[in-house]
Amino acid sequence: MLRATPLVAGETYHIYNRGAGKQKIFLDATDYKRFLALLLLGNNTENIHLSNLRKYQGPSLTHVFEEKVDYSLTDVLAYSLLPNHFHLVIRQKSDDGITSFMKRVCTAYSMYFNLKYGHSGTLFQGRFKSSHLDTDPYFKWIFPYVHLNPVSLVEPQWQENGIIDPMLAKEFLRDYRYSSYRDYYVGERPERAILSYDEVFDLLDTKDDIQDMLAAYAKGKVLHASS
Repeated sequence: MLRATPLVAGETYHIYNRGAGKQKIFLDATDYKRFLALLLLGNNTENIHLSNLRKYQGPSLTHVFEEKVDYSLTDVLAYSLLPNHFHLVIRQKSDDGITSFMKRVCTAYSMYFNLKYGHSGTLFQGRFKSSHLDTDPYFKWIFPYVHLNPVSLVEPQWQENGIIDPMLAKEFLRDYRYSSYRDYYVGERPERAILSYDEVFDLLDTKDDIQDMLAAYAKGKVLHASS
């Protein structure tokens, strides 16, 4: 089936998906790290081979982020992974780049998950969903939205009620390893290799002021809803 809105080279999209039936797709730290490794290895003209991961021992997979990839399919600009879903902000670089990238990542991760847990059937809820970031306000809204998303793990109603304890939320996000928040607002780490970091660094307010991020999210939500 064709998408209602085709993915166009040079354009940026919010890509997201969740587990089928809202099941968890990340059950432990190794699962998250495997998906992050695939976000790097999948952004390549070459297929992902399990040998690329088997040669790294231990649960950290840290050295996988030293792998050479050509970044030919997409620019990954931001991401956050939560137990039963993920969010990505991606710019397509070549025709079918996002589709190829997501197919590689999700297929490889599904194979890993099914083998590890003896799972059968569909892991993800259909094919990935996409939303075109076609305006500057929408683009600037999506970054606080994606980076604040993990706050739901400590304050489940933050989107409806606001963040009750900004300091707790800030500390949680700074310690949360499965989001590009750490790369933009905390410091350099091996996982930054996933990102086209220089493409957006100058466009972001790099102060990790939760109230400012929440205000930007709320403002963008209103603008997006009225557009």
